[in-house]
Parts: sequence; structure tokens; C-alpha cells
Amino acid sequence: MEIVCAREDLIFGVRAVGHALAARSSMPILGGIRLQARSSGLELAATDLERAIRCQVPAKVSGEGTVVCPGQVLTQLSSRLPEDAEVTLSESNGQVRLQCGEADFELHSFPQEEFPQIPQPPDTPLCRIPRDQLMQAITQTSFAALKASETTRLALTGVDLLFTDEGMKFAATNGYRLAVKRVSASGLPENPEGSFLIDAQSLGDLQRVLANVGAEEVVLYEDQAQLHFEAGPVLFSSRLVQEQFPDFQRVIPSDSDLGLFLPREPLLETLRRMEITAAEESGAVTFKVTEKESAVEISSASKEKGTGKERVRLAKPAEKNLEIAFRAEYLIDALRRMSSEQVALWLSASDRAGLLEPSENIAPGDEGFIYVCMPVRLI
Repeated sequence: MEIVCAREDLIFGVRAVGHALAARSSMPILGGIRLQARSSGLELAATDLERAIRCQVPAKVSGEGTVVCPGQVLTQLSSRLPEDAEVTLSESNGQVRLQCGEADFELHSFPQEEFPQIPQPPDTPLCRIPRDQLMQAITQTSFAALKASETTRLALTGVDLLFTDEGMKFAATNGYRLAVKRVSASGLPENPEGSFLIDAQSLGDLQRVLANVGAEEVVLYEDQAQLHFEAGPVLFSSRLVQEQFPDFQRVIPSDSDLGLFLPREPLLETLRRMEITAAEESGAVTFKVTEKESAVEISSASKEKGTGKERVRLAKPAEKNLEIAFRAEYLIDALRRMSSEQVALWLSASDRAGLLEPSENIAPGDEGFIYVCMPVRLI
């Protein structure tokens, strides 16, 4: 078996599948990248059993075969090879020879029969989503989920992908905040239904892979508790989280009667300043709204640090008095993932959730995004 490919193609393939390498595992094979010589070129693959990534790259192949190389070694080596036009890979007696320019390496390999079976998507796709919209949906929702180390409730570590008549909704929550993003999708069945819960960190890796893929759309497939994302030469597969996601629709406020229309960037910078003097435990900043006033006062205080307050201009005067506190970090997280010049914060009472959304001239990337945040109790 001999494989000849462009250095840049090898780097692309290794980096793409490298996101599925197991960081720490009692199974050494999960730290390997499988290289398969096919008549169509070179296929690279890696898996940590929760997710798997395959990538096809152009190559001249002489004889078919399979080898499994140590992933970290191949990742480091491929990016540091001489800038020659071609890389040659060959296999003999359990060793992989890699040549590029004057560089010549003999790499150890894992037994190929130990490499796990990678799931194959079905023939019929679920739907197709524009790549840019999918990446933005991941950006605007996955941050709201918890990490696996922070909870035993696996449902709160995932992003729920829900079919709607108009496309799909992505939703994530940690129990105190909720991020929802609506995206368009094509190829949906007549009466779409069902949802799929995927680990938020896996979606973050998918986003990093898609950032380097030129495909305009991503094709979704579902089979055997796996969701597959196909974009150009890359197939990303993730095991579904087998827990019920909370009914997020019922926590979205629908009767908020006070709308604060605020410039996003000044609001974000004010919150970043007020967060400095906020109490460590709660991180609370207080919004004080006065009827007919054209600005909202935002303040914070802690015994250890001191106090701070600042006014942010409103696009429209407030229609009633209200004082409410939120965790600054939660509002900052949402605001910095938006790009619209103006946002609306909808409120009803000091003990009711607030709803944040883009307003007026909504930036294309913010369309379909809403964010719900629970208040901090005022003492």
C-alpha cells in the first residue's frame, strides 16, 4: 500500500478527525487515527466512542489497505513537515513510513483490528441546513449548557435539536438561563416531529471542524441513537444523549409588559464594568427602571469590593417602575454572541424571568435568537 497526497490535504484531514481523539482513555486505540487507502483517495478516521469523524482527502493510491497511527504524533508531525508538494505514506511489517521532501519517518502503528467500528449513516437524510446558520446556532446556544463535570443531569449538558414546521430550533439551558435559536432547513418531511439531544461540547467540536470546510450546507442523518453531520468531505457522528430535555417552550415569557430597548455594545460594556464590583457568589447587577425615564440605572455592590453604578440610554422611555437583578455573566454571555446594534430586554416583575432578543435592524446572524434569564433575588 502506498498513498501520495498533498501536504495541505493531509494537514486538513488530520486536523479534522483530530477533534475526535480520546484525550484520556484506558484504550490506547482511541488515541489513533485510522488511514484507509481507497480507490477514491485517502480516508482518515478517529473516534472516542461518543463521537466519530471521517474525512476524505484526494490522494494517489497504489493498493488498498488500512493502518492506525498514533493521533498526537501524526497531528504534530503533519503540521511541521517540510513545505514540499507531496507526502508519501506506505506500510510494511506494522510500521508506517512517512516521507516529505528530505524528511523520512518510521512510525509505530496500532493493530487495525482493534479500531472500533464507526457507525454508517442511512441513505435517507433528515434535512439540510445552511452551514453558516448551523455554526451560528451552535455559537448562540451551546454556551448556555453545563459541562459534564458540573452536573449529574446529562440533559443540561446538551443542545436540543427540535423539528418545527419552518425548520429547526436549537435550545440549551443550565436551569437558570435558556438560549434558543431558530434555523431554516430544507428537505424536511411533510409533518416533521421529534428532537435530538447532543452534548454541547461535541457540537463545539463540530463547529471547529465546519469552520475549515468550504461546503455551503450540512446534511443531517439519524440512525441507532447517532446523529450524523455531512459537510463536503467530512462526516461527523455524535452519540445522542439519552435523557429527556426540559420542556423549554413553557418557560419562555409571553406576557412581559415592560420593554427596555438598549444599545447592545454600550450595555455590554456597562455590564462588564459592573461585574467587577458585583458580589462573588451571586454576580448580581441591578437594573433600576423609572417610569418615563430615558435611561436605566445599572449597579452592583459587594462588601469586599465596593459599589458601582452607571446609566445606559433607552431608545424609548420606560413605561413603569421596576427593579430587578440578573447575574452579569449570564447577560454578558448572550450579548457578546450577538451583533445587532439594539436589543430588547422584556420584563414583567422582579421575580419573573427576563427575555433578551435582538431589536430593530436585526443583524442576519441574530435572526431567530432569544435568550431567557432568571433573576437574582433582591434582598
